[in-house]
Amino acid sequence: MRSTAEVRSRKTRGLRPYFKPALDSIVGIMAVALLKLLRLFNRKLIADFSGFVMRKIGPWLPKHSVGRNNLKAAFPEKSPEEIEQILAGTWDNLGRVAAEFVHLDRIRIGRPDEPGSGDVMYDKKDLLHRDQIRRNSRPAIFFGAHLANWEISAMVPPNFGFDSYVLYRPSSIPAINNAILTIRARCMGTMVPAGLDAPIRLAGALEKGAHVGMIVDQHFNKDFRGGRGRGVDVTFFGRPCKANPLLAHLAQLSNCEIRGMRIIRLRDRNTFWSEMTDVLDVPRHVDGKIDIQGTMQAITSVIEGWIREHPEQWLWLHRRWR
Repeated sequence: MRSTAEVRSRKTRGLRPYFKPALDSIVGIMAVALLKLLRLFNRKLIADFSGFVMRKIGPWLPKHSVGRNNLKAAFPEKSPEEIEQILAGTWDNLGRVAAEFVHLDRIRIGRPDEPGSGDVMYDKKDLLHRDQIRRNSRPAIFFGAHLANWEISAMVPPNFGFDSYVLYRPSSIPAINNAILTIRARCMGTMVPAGLDAPIRLAGALEKGAHVGMIVDQHFNKDFRGGRGRGVDVTFFGRPCKANPLLAHLAQLSNCEIRGMRIIRLRDRNTFWSEMTDVLDVPRHVDGKIDIQGTMQAITSVIEGWIREHPEQWLWLHRRWR
């Protein structure tokens, strides 16, 4: 016979589908109201406050141990004090990203010939890359990582005048998802939600000459058609993990070039440096086709190099190795 607790648990699970829409609606209304409220305040002040709060709260959250274990494995030579210092920076950065998100459309991208003209700066080498892409008959795929405020990386190509499509993971709560899309639509290209039709939409964008951007530094155990266990094996900080091969498959189908796009948070922690890489020299098979696994390893190695330069700005709280 089932115990009273088991019966009660089964009843609760049975009622969950009926309560979830109402709960999501309440959470959505509260979140949208908070977004609107935060937009009334100065971005830098809110970011400073949010970063400070997360530095205090973060070490008490379960994700802190995840980050600590990740850092110990990635940097075995670092002392416990150094690990905790990096984690403090990670929490600070995450708090700032959350505060900055509601102001994304107000963050200005400057010009290299006008110092102080924006919140995001880049050098003349990026202008050269921009002109190369414009003259090229092939589109480009930009890969990024969860460094600094990674949302900004999707703002740069449209600022350069490129027709761009950005892959993103939608929120499960409609009201929050719509509010996020409204903010992103003001400063980014066409947003493509991750899903079964995303590869088709992105391939179509590349076919018509548009550019595509995506974040590729998270654990992946599905293939881009929705199957299981199709992530490709890569080595990241000396440890094996799975990477999403979608970017490499799209590059193979469209024969487009691949470039990295990273954002670095500067010393004042409220302004940023944007940097675009040269075209990635991807490995190929003897028949000329792109090596899918080799390409994802090359991309992963570039991202590892970025993180090693600014470890406190990466999202160590994610379980990248599983």
